[in-house]
Amino acid sequence: MIITSDKPAKPVELNESTFEATIQKGVVLVDWWAPWCGPCRSFAPIFEQAAARSPDVTFAKVNTEQAPRLAAEFGIQAIPTLMVFKDGVLVFAQPGMLPAAALDDLVTQAKALDMDKVHAEIAAAEARTKTA
Repeated sequence: MIITSDKPAKPVELNESTFEATIQKGVVLVDWWAPWCGPCRSFAPIFEQAAARSPDVTFAKVNTEQAPRLAAEFGIQAIPTLMVFKDGVLVFAQPGMLPAAALDDLVTQAKALDMDKVHAEIAAAEARTKTA
């Protein structure tokens, strides 16, 4: 059986004009990186291989040198930083590299997230903030 997907099997490059639209649908992993960063270069093949293993997930990269305002908006202070969005909601953020097995596990967990529950938790937290 051949499985086809409209998502690329390799990471896509994001910038200020493409970021917001990209993170709105499904699971999106974002690798914040820079060309001069040794750990970023070491993580790149791990990230690319994970993208090939999970064609139903969008894997994206943001070059912090080319998108400094976007990096500042998301508070990127160390690279590489990995973020996971599901249906436009940031559900994971961590600086540093992940080994392949941990990255695959993260993808599995993100896919399994109940977004109705996540939205309810966000609404409850916002309500507590307004009453505090």
